[in-house]
Amino acid sequence: MIVYYDGQCPLCSREIRVMRRLDRHRRLSFLDVTRHPVGDLDRDELLRRFHVRGSDGQTVSGAAAFAAVWRQLPALSWLGRLAMVGPVARILERAYALLLNIRPGLQAVARRLERGSNRL
Repeated sequence: MIVYYDGQCPLCSREIRVMRRLDRHRRLSFLDVTRHPVGDLDRDELLRRFHVRGSDGQTVSGAAAFAAVWRQLPALSWLGRLAMVGPVARILERAYALLLNIRPGLQAVARRLERGSNRL
């Protein structure tokens, strides 16, 4: 599974570090769309929403993409299965849409925190 992420987003980068640690079986491949070619996908769309492409070639985004990743991680596979249940999937997608609305503000805070920790 290919996990597409925004390497210039401090929130995304932190999340990817966690995913890498949890990926004990090395089922995931991570691609920073700000630094590497994205093939037939739209880079702007990949930067707007979280996307993954499965081994079957299907690409999913948003909460469904997170659920697909979680299913690949032993520690979170139960959560990935739960996230496939209709009502849960809809709630997660709504929550993800809300997060996208406040993401710029969260990114700004994360960048300020990073700059502050670099001074130590």
